[in-house]
Amino acid sequence: MLTKKGVAHMVFMRYMQELWTKGMLNAKTRCWAQGMDGWRPLQAIPQLKWCLLASGQAVLNETDLATLILNMLITMCGYFPSRDQDNAIIRPLPRVKRLLSDSSCLPHIIQLLLTFDPILVEKVAILLYHVMQDNPQLPRLYLSGVFFFIMMYTGSNVLPVARFLKYTHTKQAFKSEESKGQDIFQRSILGHILPEAMVCYLENYEPEKFSEIFLGEFDTPEAIWSSEMRRLMIEKIAAHLADFTPRLQSNTRALYQYCPIPVINYPQLENELFCNIYYLKQLCDTLRFPDWPIKDPVKLLKDTLDAWKKEVEKKPPMMSIDDAYEVLNLPQGQGPHDESKIRKAYFRLAQKYHPDKNPEGRDMFEKVNKAYEFLCTKSAKIVDGPDPENIILILKTQSILFNRHKEDLQPYKYAGYPMLIRTITMETSDDLLFSKESPLLPAAVELAFHTVNCSALNAEELRRENGIEVLQEAFSRCVAVLNRSSKPSDMSVQVCGHISKCYSVAAQFEECREKITEMPGIIKDLCRVLYFGKSIPRVAALGVECVSSFAVDFWLQTHLFQAGILWHLLGYLFNYDYTLEESGIQKSEETNQQEVANSLAKLSVHALSRLGGYLPEEQATPENPTIRKSLAGMLTPYVARKLAVVSATEILKMLNSNTENPYLIWNNCTRAELLEFLESQQENMIKKGDCDKTYGSEFVYSDHAKELIVGEIFVRVYNEVPTFQLEVPKAFAASLLDYIGSQAQYLHTFMAITHAAKVESEQHGDRLPRVEMALEALRNVIKYNTGSESECIGHFKLIFSLLRVHGAGQVQQLALEVVNIVTSNQDCVNNIAESMVLSNLLALLHSLPSSRQLVLETLYALTSSTKIIKEAMAKGALIYLLDMFCNSTHPQVRAQTAELFAKMTADKLIGPKVRLTLMKFLPSVFMDAMRDNPEAAVHIFEGTHENPELIWNDSSRDKVSITVREMMLEHFKNQRDNPDVNWKLPEDFTVVFGEAEGELAVGGVFLRIFIAQPTWVLRKPREFLIALLEKLTELLEKNNPHGETLETLTMATVCLFSAQPQLADQVPPLGHLPKVIQAMNHRNNAIPKSAIRVIHVLSENELCVRAMASLETIGPLMNGMKKRPDTVGLACEAINRMFQKEQSELVAQALKADLVPYLLKLLEGIGLENLDSPAATKAQIVKALKAMTRSLQHGEQVNEILSRSSVWSAFKDQKHDLFISDSQTAGYLTGPGVAGYLTTGTSSSVMSNLPPPVDHEAGDVGYPT
Repeated sequence: MLTKKGVAHMVFMRYMQELWTKGMLNAKTRCWAQGMDGWRPLQAIPQLKWCLLASGQAVLNETDLATLILNMLITMCGYFPSRDQDNAIIRPLPRVKRLLSDSSCLPHIIQLLLTFDPILVEKVAILLYHVMQDNPQLPRLYLSGVFFFIMMYTGSNVLPVARFLKYTHTKQAFKSEESKGQDIFQRSILGHILPEAMVCYLENYEPEKFSEIFLGEFDTPEAIWSSEMRRLMIEKIAAHLADFTPRLQSNTRALYQYCPIPVINYPQLENELFCNIYYLKQLCDTLRFPDWPIKDPVKLLKDTLDAWKKEVEKKPPMMSIDDAYEVLNLPQGQGPHDESKIRKAYFRLAQKYHPDKNPEGRDMFEKVNKAYEFLCTKSAKIVDGPDPENIILILKTQSILFNRHKEDLQPYKYAGYPMLIRTITMETSDDLLFSKESPLLPAAVELAFHTVNCSALNAEELRRENGIEVLQEAFSRCVAVLNRSSKPSDMSVQVCGHISKCYSVAAQFEECREKITEMPGIIKDLCRVLYFGKSIPRVAALGVECVSSFAVDFWLQTHLFQAGILWHLLGYLFNYDYTLEESGIQKSEETNQQEVANSLAKLSVHALSRLGGYLPEEQATPENPTIRKSLAGMLTPYVARKLAVVSATEILKMLNSNTENPYLIWNNCTRAELLEFLESQQENMIKKGDCDKTYGSEFVYSDHAKELIVGEIFVRVYNEVPTFQLEVPKAFAASLLDYIGSQAQYLHTFMAITHAAKVESEQHGDRLPRVEMALEALRNVIKYNTGSESECIGHFKLIFSLLRVHGAGQVQQLALEVVNIVTSNQDCVNNIAESMVLSNLLALLHSLPSSRQLVLETLYALTSSTKIIKEAMAKGALIYLLDMFCNSTHPQVRAQTAELFAKMTADKLIGPKVRLTLMKFLPSVFMDAMRDNPEAAVHIFEGTHENPELIWNDSSRDKVSITVREMMLEHFKNQRDNPDVNWKLPEDFTVVFGEAEGELAVGGVFLRIFIAQPTWVLRKPREFLIALLEKLTELLEKNNPHGETLETLTMATVCLFSAQPQLADQVPPLGHLPKVIQAMNHRNNAIPKSAIRVIHVLSENELCVRAMASLETIGPLMNGMKKRPDTVGLACEAINRMFQKEQSELVAQALKADLVPYLLKLLEGIGLENLDSPAATKAQIVKALKAMTRSLQHGEQVNEILSRSSVWSAFKDQKHDLFISDSQTAGYLTGPGVAGYLTTGTSSSVMSNLPPPVDHEAGDVGYPT
């Protein structure tokens, strides 16, 4: 300010207000302030004019005025955008924006931000955003201090501010392009003000999202920010602007002289490591942030590798504090200087050497910048060398990346192996490894696993970098400190787990497997991990998975086996609790130790399956016979086989519960034995390096040692539950046959001993029951598993030989049952037939009475083969069976025998021979009875019978029974000595039973008795009819037949047709009728009478009458009547019956033979004198004549003859039926029924007062053996 005397004075704004009040200033007083181009009157300076000169009521206050102006400017800028409709930049810049960008205007708009008025700050931010769009002045905008001013704003309406910052913060030319670098933090003008994460957030997210973070409280991997940090930031900026803000209040035209602000260090971020766009400490906190999204995992991996490299190569700073003081021309040795002094010194030198003012001062300008930055950051955390905490975070971050983003990182080869392997090597060789606060080894080996797990090919890279060896050294170092008290949180335990996982992945590659094979220490250490697995089950589980992975190679399988891996894996199986699995309770390995044990047990089952090569398809591994043998020995073959087909849970439940089935006997005792054995082997292997030489393959349970095991099946148990579903029943049957075959020699020796000395040693007492058990099992497996019987083919000589072990009845019985069952298979029957072994079976009928029914049942099935029937005949089957039928006291046995006889006689080839042989001992009726009703055949045999077909009494029965028994015993003795001996009847052998002497029998029918019992239902009526007619016609053709025989035959014929008239239908085809008709012409008058009686009985049958009509019947009949007048009555009745059938041919014969006149003569009474009933005969004649008149062809001729007769008129008009008596003929109302020998007849059965003899093992009582 100039006084009236022209003297210049510096005064503050408030002092000028006092001077104005006192009147010492006027409108003409000239003033000058920084930012003005010269001295001006007070009334020409806006600030003084409005603050000092203005009087009266203001229309707008300063804020409203500024708001109004800003709105106008914003509207104007909106009318003139910086880009056209095609988004092309418009040049030149619109004038309004160009004017607002001028240095005389823009700084003053920007400095409105320091009012901190919410409306003004918001309007200024909006206006600046519009003005700076594609503005050439944008890179130098930072010189106005706008970023300091706007970041000091404390309000919450920061969205326009955020929008402005996002557009401008990376476009500032505050550094040379060479020194900027690629990092967004280095390129942003806000890099020294905001934390790196906030700068990245501003760049990566929309302004709205940044505003949300900026105003909130956040602690996440991408942003750590709070109101306290914002307060600190404002405080630091305010301190940095402390020299400018007071001056601006006095002089609104003052311009800010830019001075870089030192990096603001936030205490909240002192221990944080920022990389890419994440705080690694937060990112690695998987409890708080388990799945925090990572935008660009590949970029983050590159950045972490770079950060790792920088951390490893970190060195102490090149500049000291004194060196920095010297560059800034600050005195040294006086202690630390205040930041304001440092800032002023920097500001002074920066102006002096700025390249824009001093082109030759660039080098010095850069030195000044470095010294200033060093001094301003000296309070930050400075580490002399790499920081282990940071390296751990870098390692963990990589692990997270490889774990969560496998698909993204899988194509990339990992570039950090050299540093990783160097880190593992240094940590492993460090003597203080287990006492470090921040050991790197767990994180390093975990990263090694994740790299190979993400991309398996990395395992090959790891091998090429000698990673397998380095990991093995670390593994050995950590395994060596494991003990029973180790905890999952121990560093050594964690390292073992991670390395185990590394090996699991590496085992996928052949070259890696070869390397592992060359290093036996790996497998040894792996076994040691499993040895301590009870206290660290999760790590043990990783070890078990590693074993599963190694199992892909045969030699690794073998090395694991020899190292005793089975002792550990099998031990884990018995920590399983199947009740937890089946409980339905929600469970987790994190909270439930038993669930951990269950999981370990399942993994162990899987590992065992792979070691033995049990699994199919994708899980397939080389089959290892040695391991399989050991597993079968310790787990039993059944459980070992189940490893290939059954789920782990089923196997574990089986092993941890008590089971008794044909495949497995498993209980507390077997479990305890195995666990004791496993634990002892573990101890020996870990402490002494020695164990069972057979590796458990010869391990035997005490409970199993007592059992008979054939084909891996417990025979005793199987016999208790024979319906148990076997896996391969045929194989079991074959094994049983092999076992029985191996014992056959013993059995025959035993038979010889028992016959000779009647003693059994203790050894015999043990072996014989086992053979019996095996036979019982063979019976059961065939009985309940269709198709298994085919395994017996080829072994029938063995099986049938057991039927001869007479000292062991149970063996015989069981062998017999086996034979009985296999007979249902035709192939077996054929094989038995080829084996020629039937004699052993037949002998049982006598030697084993208790099994006779079964023997008979078996023979019945076998006799479906003709070849066997033939062999049976040769080996004496008939004599054995006859003995059963005649002498057995068991009704069912006798009935079965009869049924068997019936089947044998039915054979087309051998049957007739069998029948003929049997007929040597029994009447043929028995064979028919056996066929029709076996039980009835027995009853017939035991009864006394006299009927048309059988005459049987006690004498004949006793004679047959004794003869049969004697012959059977003799053959049995011969056969016992020589099984190949044959049986046949002596050539002079005659029928042993005698039919009644003097009885006339035709076709097996006693005629005398038949005539007495004409209604007897014959068993073979047609055969009897034929035989009877043959015999009758034979006699009728003789000149002088035996009279009584002829009479008997004639009577039998009449009785037969009277009782069974339907048989007459068969007479015409047989051809006997012409002979009978011709016999009526015979000279011997006895013969015509027989013939007329036969014609009489046949005249009732229409078929016979038709046949007679076709023959010359009437003439011979008239001749017979004339020769035997006593037969006229029968003949007339026969004639009547014939003509009633209306056969014209017969009428023609009658006319030809002059029968009508003959009959009329008889009507007159001539020739009827000797008849018992002439009236009846006349009635028959009348009916016959009337029937003849009804003939269509010859009726008129008959009537003509009759009309000429005087006798006929007396008879023709009345019926004469009352003179004819009906004769009841048996069989008219009922046809033939069941054969009479099965139902009726004259028979008697004497009821004995004494019981029958009892069957015994040695044979029937009462007969020598």
